[in-house]
Amino acid sequence: MDGMEWMGSAMRAARGALDVATQNLANASSDGYRKAQAAITLSARGLAVSTHATHEQGAVRRTGRAFDLALLGDGAFRVGDATTRSGAFVRDRDGRLVDDRGRALRGTCGVLHVSERATIAADGTVRDGGRAVDRLALPAGTHVLSGALETSTVNPIGETLAILTAQRAFETAQKTMLAIDATREKSANDVVRVQ
Repeated sequence: MDGMEWMGSAMRAARGALDVATQNLANASSDGYRKAQAAITLSARGLAVSTHATHEQGAVRRTGRAFDLALLGDGAFRVGDATTRSGAFVRDRDGRLVDDRGRALRGTCGVLHVSERATIAADGTVRDGGRAVDRLALPAGTHVLSGALETSTVNPIGETLAILTAQRAFETAQKTMLAIDATREKSANDVVRVQ
């Protein structure tokens, strides 16, 4: 790789880190969001960015609403064909617990259908009318807290600093690339004049 290619990879890596930081900052107030972490690695093809989610536990905020659920530990709620850690559910007119996108919460027996008096225990057992009707599929060691939501794990100040750092890295690589280009242009023109 020459200098131009190295600086190109550095600009792509800075842009990738910027994308991760801006996505994190955009979700600073999204309940259940776990921030993503960008890792920049050096290889023979230049710099590259990989992203992975962190496993930090978000703080718990009490809401008092019966179907707001916070997960304490790993795992996620099954909603439709997806998973989420956002536990803000409401009961719809069909008795299903749905999130803000209208996706129905699923238990081990399928979509949950409950009455307004249903409760969800810490181990994920769903009780309605005094009897267990289903159970949330949770990994070992994970508990559910009803009447609360897990907040985002994003630190807005840290993500703002990450954005500024990525912007400066991008600008530095861009200036270096322009300097290399100017040097090459000068060399090519000076050789022509000497001949």
